[in-house]
Amino acid sequence: MGASGFVGALVAEHLARHAPRDLRVALAGRSRERLRHVRDGLPDAGRRWPLLTADTGDDASLRALARSARVLVSTVGPYLRHGLPVVEACARAGTHYADLTGEVPFVRQAADAFDEVARATGARIVHACGYDAIPSDLAVLLLHRRVAADGAGELGHVRLVASARGGVSGGTVASARGIADLAARDPQVRRLLADPFALSPDRAAEPRTPQPTDTPLPGRTVDGRWVAVSPMGSFDTRVVRRSNALQGWAYGRDLRYGEVAATGRGTQGALAAAALTVGLPMALAALTLPPARALLDRVLPAPGTGPDERTRRTGWFRMDVHAVTTTGRHYRALAAGPGDPGYAATAVMLGESALALALDTERLPDRAGSLTPAAGLGDVLTERLRTAGHTYEAAPRSA
Repeated sequence: MGASGFVGALVAEHLARHAPRDLRVALAGRSRERLRHVRDGLPDAGRRWPLLTADTGDDASLRALARSARVLVSTVGPYLRHGLPVVEACARAGTHYADLTGEVPFVRQAADAFDEVARATGARIVHACGYDAIPSDLAVLLLHRRVAADGAGELGHVRLVASARGGVSGGTVASARGIADLAARDPQVRRLLADPFALSPDRAAEPRTPQPTDTPLPGRTVDGRWVAVSPMGSFDTRVVRRSNALQGWAYGRDLRYGEVAATGRGTQGALAAAALTVGLPMALAALTLPPARALLDRVLPAPGTGPDERTRRTGWFRMDVHAVTTTGRHYRALAAGPGDPGYAATAVMLGESALALALDTERLPDRAGSLTPAAGLGDVLTERLRTAGHTYEAAPRSA
């Protein structure tokens, strides 16, 4: 659903190249003409896929779409504006679902409204199946697996350092703008965004373990890199904590999980860290102010646009994760891959998530309802992404 959008077309291309030939795939959206244009540009395997019309404002079309499929992949954002009717249709039909959202309020609303319905029908509703938040989520799952296998206690303090090269799409800008607008108007949303356990399935049962701040001051890692606030951290950390809770706090009730972004070394790295620390909140605030928004609209990508082919091809991401267990042992994990993280790499992540839901049902964790990648797809997705050329590994390390 949303195959004619920027990311939707990239996901369709991935599936046309890598899905089994006998897997039945359709492209869905509002405009058959735009869908036909996308289909005509796909590799041969995708050029005979059927086209289905559906609109997020037409509940009947969404119900028909969900009933026609075993898995529905949604790239229709911003999800706060368009996403809930799609989730509802899948939850009620028992159809598995995956999306790319990085919006805390949307995941909270979807879980509150449709988790129970989806559990009753057996639908797996898996949010955040892109760069937000698969690398973070699967890296911590891998750490948990290795620590448990070694009998090294539980996860204690875990910090992820994100490095990446890539671009930004109009869809990402629109999602950020929607959340900023909502938070400016609604104090309950501001409280939700500030809550480190905002996505918990059982907020009252969460431990009182203090969590790292989402807005750390610039600092340096032990290897000399400058780090600062991560633009994705305030979402990804909530997903990881939800994964922990959905698995019965298997990672540990003393888990303290935080993320930062690497900005480089030396003076240049320090200046970039300071600029990110000051500039990120200023940019979010500017999105809510009409004069500043009008100026930003002239320079930021428009909806439906995104990084060019060269940027997508030459981009990359790397997540270095350091963990200290409750027994004092040190571990590291690495999640990395080629391609612009938010687009080329994300198309692989969402495409493989869809294939896992369609083809690997018997091997997936025995869970339904509102899920995360780690809790809903787990080791199966890790295996698929490794086969697709991404790196996921965890091992002990010296302090």
